[in-house]
This record gives sequence, structure tokens and C-alpha cells, in this order.
Amino acid sequence: MKRWSLSTRIVSGVMMVVVLGLLVLGVAVGGFTRYEVTERLDNSLQEVAERLQAFVAARLHDAPSAVAWLPEVGPRTLAYQVLDAAGAVVLRSQNAPDTPFVRSGQTGFANAPHFRVYVAAPTAGQYRVLVGEPTFHRREAVWRAMVISIVPMVLFLPVLWCLVRLIVRRALRPLDRLQDEMRARGSGNLQPIPPLALPDELVPVQQAVNTLLARLETALSTERAFAASAAHELRNPLAALQAQVQMLGRLLPEGSGLEERVTIITQRTHSLGRTVEKLLQFSRATSGIAFRRDRFDLLPILRVLVDDMTYTTQNARSIAITTHGIEQFFIHGDMDATGILIRNLLENALLHGNATAPIHIIISADGSMDVTNDCPALPPATLARLTSPFVRGGATAHGSGLGLAIASSIATQMDTTLHLRSPLAGSDRGFGACLRFPAVDMTPATG
Repeated sequence: MKRWSLSTRIVSGVMMVVVLGLLVLGVAVGGFTRYEVTERLDNSLQEVAERLQAFVAARLHDAPSAVAWLPEVGPRTLAYQVLDAAGAVVLRSQNAPDTPFVRSGQTGFANAPHFRVYVAAPTAGQYRVLVGEPTFHRREAVWRAMVISIVPMVLFLPVLWCLVRLIVRRALRPLDRLQDEMRARGSGNLQPIPPLALPDELVPVQQAVNTLLARLETALSTERAFAASAAHELRNPLAALQAQVQMLGRLLPEGSGLEERVTIITQRTHSLGRTVEKLLQFSRATSGIAFRRDRFDLLPILRVLVDDMTYTTQNARSIAITTHGIEQFFIHGDMDATGILIRNLLENALLHGNATAPIHIIISADGSMDVTNDCPALPPATLARLTSPFVRGGATAHGSGLGLAIASSIATQMDTTLHLRSPLAGSDRGFGACLRFPAVDMTPATG
């Protein structure tokens, strides 16, 4: 699905409306400006013609045809002609043609080649004055007036865009705060979103999110309570059953031939207990046990787990820890869930690895913990499915198929990357599980 930005869409929509509005306004202003300038120039032209007409009536009496030479006459200077009753030019300015501007004697405005002409009304003596304004000058004046009216609006568009963008961003700041609060939820923080002084449009969204968080917290609490109760109700009967089977084995007379059956029952009971424990761990993992974000040192937990598993493992395989001089390795998460995660990785290595080769745990300065063991290399298809429930790697040892699924679920809730690989680098054998923790705080060893 194509992604889009609300602020960009609002700014684009507002600017489109503004630009279209300014375009219509510019056309209207341009037309009005042209009309007003033309009207003002026509008024000036008429005023000059009428004044000149009055002067001619008072001063000109049967004068021969002449040209009035004026200084500094340019292409923008008004031109005039004085016509007698017969329509002949008796006086004209040097920039006026020697033929009349217009042949018709009608008073008023007329258009001549290269001139806008006003014909004054005749007075005594039947002299008629024609004053022409160069069309070039008139067109130039109209365009200048239109440019002066429209260009500032065009130049103001970038400023207007910046102002609209600033206003929209400020208006969307409550939405950004709501988004930040929602992002903070779901990784161990299921508390309701506090009041944020949101606009009326966003208050229902906040209320809906708080309702969803409350339901999620209730569901997770119920799931955890069920897992804890099931663990208590199932472990005790299985432990009692195993104890009774062991006592039964001791009471059997020697040579009865039932010792082997008692041993099988003991092993099956022990295997059932481990399967139940894994199922309970898987239920706890999928119910959100690792959503908490406490800060704690991983190394003491790791050493306790290694000591416990080394002591309780029947084949007494060694587990080597390499810390690269790191004395403290602080991570963020739930301590119990992290212990379950690492225990499952170690149990997987003990159960499916080579019984004569040690297990290596390597703590690196890049914030990762690597658990490796020796075993035949796994096919890529099998390796890709190992984090799914009840998937085994095809080893001869029998496991529940839940260990790596539990580890993957807890790692995902802790925002930790779990990377499985087989074979190991530089070898055609081995299996490795690498955990890369976010925001690790490490302290190197002193001395």
C-alpha cells in the first residue's frame, strides 16, 4: 500500500486552493488594472485635446500649414494635429503624420495606426484638434501596471507556502505527540496514554487506544495467571508420580525382571514433565512475559544458568564463557524471561550437540551473545523452520521442538535479534544461535 503524509497532503491541498485563488485574483486584478489604466490614459488624452482645442480657437487664424518643433520628443510623447474645416492639416507636432489621424470628423476616441486618438469637438473657426497617444506607450503603461499588480502575488507564493507549512506542522504537533505515546506502548508499557491537550478530532482516537490497551493488559494478565496456575497444578502431580515410580522400583524384588519397565516409566514420566514445562514456557512466552523493560546485568544470570546446567547435566559437558574483558553487560528486558530464553538455547545445544565437544558462549563488544555447539550441519530448509513450534533439527536426541520457538518469541518481545546459522563459519559442521541486544551498556574489566 502506498504511503502518504497527512501534513504533505494538507499543505498541497491548501496551496493548490491558494494558487488557484491567486490565479483567478490575478486575472481579475490584471483585467481591472488594464481597464483603469486605459480609462485614465483616455481621460488624460481627452483633457489635453480639449485644452489644445481651446488654445487653437483663440490663437490660430488662417495660419499656413506648419510643423511645431518641440524639444525632447520621443516615442512616448503625445502627438497632435490641427485640422481646418476642409479636413486639411494646418498644424501638427513633429511626431505626428502629415495626414489626418482619422478621416471621420466624429468627436470622441478612435484608433489609428500606431496611435490612440481623441478628436475634440470643433469650436469657432471650425478648427478641429486631434491628439494621439502612441500605442506603444499605452501598451507599455498597461503592462507595467499589470506586472506591478500581479508580480508581488507571485513572489509571495514561496512565503505563503512556508507559512502554510509552518501552520500545518504546528497544528499537527498534537498528532505527533499522540504517535510518540502510542509507539512507546507495546514493548512492556501498556499504561494508558495520559491527557495531551489534543484537539477534539483526536480525543476519540486516544480514548480508543486506551480502551485497547486496557483490554490487552487484561488479556495478558489472564494469560500469565493461567500459565502460573497450570504450572503449579501440573508440576506437582508429575513430581509425585515420578517419586512413586522410583519408590516402586526400590520395592521390587531383585531378579523380578520388572526393573526395566520401571526405568522406562521413569524416563517417560520425566520426559512428560519436561514437555509440560516447555508447553508452559511457550504459553508464557506467547502471552507477553518479556514485555517488561528492566535494566539488569546479563553476566551473573548467565553464570548461574551455566553452573546449574553443568551440575545437573548427566554427561557433564563443559560450557565455556568468553567475555572479551567485559565485566558488566547491562541489557533491558524482563529478567525471568531472559533466563528462560538463554536456558532454552543452552538446553538445545546440550540436547542436540556433540556429547564430547564443549559449548561456547561468546559475549562481544557489539552487544551480542553467541551460543555455538558442534553437530552435523543442518539443511537450509530445516534451519529456516527451527523457530516454528514442534520443529526438530533431525538429531537423534528427542526434544519437544519448542525450545527455539520459545527463544524466538521472547527475543521478539525484547526487540532482540535472534540469528541461527549452520554450519559455523570456517567449518562444515556446527550450529550457532546469536542474540543481538539493543541499547547495551557494557563495562570493561579494570586492571
